[in-house]
Amino acid sequence: MQVLKQCLESDFLRTRQTEDPVQVGLYYESLCPGCRLFLTEMLFPTYLLLNKIMSVTLVPYGNALEKPDGQKYIYECQHGKQECLGNMMETCIMNMTEMAFPIIFCMESSVDVIGSAESCLKIYAPELSMDKVMSCVNGDMGMQLMHQNALKTKALNPPHQYVPWVTING
Repeated sequence: MQVLKQCLESDFLRTRQTEDPVQVGLYYESLCPGCRLFLTEMLFPTYLLLNKIMSVTLVPYGNALEKPDGQKYIYECQHGKQECLGNMMETCIMNMTEMAFPIIFCMESSVDVIGSAESCLKIYAPELSMDKVMSCVNGDMGMQLMHQNALKTKALNPPHQYVPWVTING
């Protein structure tokens, strides 16, 4: 019993960690059923258990298409305009708060990904208003952030063939 108590009291992972955290990248789409299942039932629970030895990068873009339109871009998403909106909202949230992963988990595990955004924000980042998120979504910052997601996704080697697409240490 004493050994178990010692093990539980010692922070084994932190004290023994000599390597850099494992870098996990998730390339996904906000309304993709398989992506939602992977994020909510596998990646987020694993992150909660192992966040001291892993870091997660979320890239909501997936199979979207980016088309230049003057100085801006137009996006077409596999699951329609709502998915493009969800991708953009999640991208902006990641840029606006440290609590992005729990917020995105909250959204993706909800019946209505986009409709749940405001209540998820209130739970995990009450200082961040839906208005601020939508200003990003509808502004130049959102466009620049989504363009970065497009570039990261296009730079995958080997190229992604489906979503969710997971990378480990690149």
